[in-house]
Amino acid sequence: MSRMNDPMEKQGEQGAQGGTADLRQSAAQVGQNLRDLGGQVRDTATQQYDQLRQQANEYYEQGRQRAMEYEQNLEQYVQEKPIQALLIAAGVGMLLGVLWKRS
Repeated sequence: MSRMNDPMEKQGEQGAQGGTADLRQSAAQVGQNLRDLGGQVRDTATQQYDQLRQQANEYYEQGRQRAMEYEQNLEQYVQEKPIQALLIAAGVGMLLGVLWKRS
């Protein structure tokens, strides 16, 4: 009997080709899903990075404003009470000198 003319064999070959096509289509679909997921992860990471950067900038500005306020308050205090400010600075300097001498 000739195998080329066997209708069951032709049907099996077509089924195998159909299975291969289904497998390729599934693989392509999985690949596309992974690309989509990768894009979503990248977008989420970018959003989180932008939010953190913005929050860090806000904290930096707040700290900068506080430092400027402290500087202005210190200048005002020194202008209002120069002798007290000088004595406080001398006391702090002596304290630091003693601490450094001990170590």
